[in-house]
Amino acid sequence: MTDRTAAVTRETAETEIEVTLDVDGDGDATIDTGIGFFDHMLESFATHGLFDLTVSCDGDLEIDDHHTVEDVAITIGEALEQALGDKRGIERFADRRVPLDEAIAGVVLDISGRPYFEFDGEFSQASVGELTSHMARHFLRSLAMNAGLTLHAEVTGENAHHEIEALFKCLARALDDATRIDDRRADVASTKGTL
Repeated sequence: MTDRTAAVTRETAETEIEVTLDVDGDGDATIDTGIGFFDHMLESFATHGLFDLTVSCDGDLEIDDHHTVEDVAITIGEALEQALGDKRGIERFADRRVPLDEAIAGVVLDISGRPYFEFDGEFSQASVGELTSHMARHFLRSLAMNAGLTLHAEVTGENAHHEIEALFKCLARALDDATRIDDRRADVASTKGTL
């Protein structure tokens, strides 16, 4: 197996971000975005996807959480796309459901190279800590657009903390499934010969 790692930086007038990602890691995470609950979700994402992930973000949190969450998602998406390279041998597709108490999240994805995003569900509270709940949906969209994923996600529940955490865990498990190498496959999983 080739080394499936990437390091990406992103600097704008709104954020300065450094991300490193190892798709075949142990779930180690060092996260600092300035948004406590978002840090917790990214740590959960790394743990449940078995990704080694570092994220450092200095964002304009004096305005709100939007630029930080969006730009971190863009940067992780770019890192994932780079780390997977030509995607030779990956499973490509995944379908997962993950519960957290009363909440259930579902993610169906295709590492297709054709970005698409659909979301079904509402969050039960407007925010969790300093994270605006709807930014969890925006994180998924921004990640999908920049990693080249077709991503369908859904969530139900009664507690936004549980709903968002179930989504991040579910996304991690689905990406872990879809990025796994199938030793029987010498090429990409496409009749086109490329993804």
